[in-house]
This record gives sequence, C-alpha cells and structure tokens, in this order.
Amino acid sequence: MKTQTWWNSWLMMLCIAAGQPAFAAVATNEVPKPASPSSKAVVRVGVDEFEKMSHDKKNVVLDVRTKKEFDNGHIPGALNLDVNAPDFEQKVAGLEKDKLYLVHCAAGVRSARACDKMSKLGFLHLVDLDPGFRGWEKAGKPVEK
Repeated sequence: MKTQTWWNSWLMMLCIAAGQPAFAAVATNEVPKPASPSSKAVVRVGVDEFEKMSHDKKNVVLDVRTKKEFDNGHIPGALNLDVNAPDFEQKVAGLEKDKLYLVHCAAGVRSARACDKMSKLGFLHLVDLDPGFRGWEKAGKPVEK
C-alpha cells in the first residue's frame, strides 16, 4: 500500500512538473495543452472525438494526403497540404501556430510524420486521427468531394 501511494504521488508530481494538470484532461475531455513549444504537442484520438472537435470552427482539419486522394473524398471543410510534397514545411510554416490542428491521412502514418514536423516548427496543439481517413469512412462519417 505504501509503495502504491508513493507511486501515485510521484506520477502526479511528474504530470504537474510537465505542465499538465494530473488527470484533468481525462476528467474534462479537453485536449491537453503542452507547457511550452518544446513539449510534446500531439494527441491521438479516435473518430468520434475527432469529429466532435472538427465541429468547432476555430479548429482546422488538415488532410495531409495527396491531392488525388483528397479529391476522391475528404472530411468536410478540410485543408489539403500533402506531407510528401517538397514544399510542405514551407506551406505549413505559414499557418498560425497557436490554433488547434486536426491532422489526418489515410491510415495514420503520414499524419504522424506531419504532426512531428509541425511540432518541431512550434505548433502547440495537434490532434492526430488514430485510424485515419479510412477509419473515418468505415465509421460512416460525412465525406465530401
């Protein structure tokens, strides 16, 4: 019992030291906000949470697939910036760094790479769609062309 109490105290102190209120994000369904630009700024979520956040017009849905993939169907209102394009970092650097970006690709690999690049460029709030666009479609969520 004493070891568990010590462990819980240590974990809570670690969360607070990292600038994260211990367990607060879980209780309130809020996206954790990093303490500084050097903190990990990426949170992975499922389809339902991603959709809920996409309804807030202050947030930006960023589709990092190719233009061809995007044109074949995308999440309504999404902005398309191909993470594999040679000018991706240049284009993404022109975006507002303090907005919340809902990033996705087809299955999650490219979006993880895009989030990593964006985090290194100083973006503070990044949400990565865990199952990607394929998971979005499989869940029967809206798609526009």
